[in-house]
Amino acid sequence: MRSDPGGGAGTDWEAWHDDYADPASALSARLAVVRSEIGAALDRWATTGRDRPMTVLSACAGDGRDILGVLAERKERLPGAVDPVEVALLETDRRNLARAERFCAEAGLTGVRLLDRDAGRSSSYLDAAPADLVLMCGVFGNLTDTDVRRLVGFLPALCRPGATLIWTRSRRAPDLTPAIRGWLADTGFTELSFTAPAEVLGSVGANRFDGEPVPLVPDQQLFRFTR
Repeated sequence: MRSDPGGGAGTDWEAWHDDYADPASALSARLAVVRSEIGAALDRWATTGRDRPMTVLSACAGDGRDILGVLAERKERLPGAVDPVEVALLETDRRNLARAERFCAEAGLTGVRLLDRDAGRSSSYLDAAPADLVLMCGVFGNLTDTDVRRLVGFLPALCRPGATLIWTRSRRAPDLTPAIRGWLADTGFTELSFTAPAEVLGSVGANRFDGEPVPLVPDQQLFRFTR
């Protein structure tokens, strides 16, 4: 989940997932919304009639339980109707990568690449972008405001035209989500939804990239985690 050891190496990102075991936790509530948005993105893709797999890129992916959970549920619910999806998970905690690997094996998921790479470096995305679905879940809330702004400016390099971006951020004061939504709009992302339940501080945004594609410039430091 973390970026490089230069920022935020003190957090145990495997233990961070423990709150998912509590269905009443804010993290579980956020996961449910993220999975719903992923499902909606997959459904939209299915109506496009494309003759290639949908590509998915998840930064600071943890154990990938958002996208992998959706794909496994759809595979179980609709045997034989497997979504044609290629997934790249960027994660530096090898324990989380091992969890994801086990999950894929147990669920029979194929087409998933587990990449031990620092998502805070632009070069890490060279063979994984641009993608049709980009997940920035659990990222913005661990960065300085300056790094969030820089990362938003980099997102067009990760997205194919019409791509769906799903992102999360706490609305804890000072709430940066209004600024993020504005930055995304200024960068060519049309807001599809913004879910901010009153009972929790977490929020989930979904946007469509309607801007102009830009080349991915390697060897850039995009962000470092603050914890």
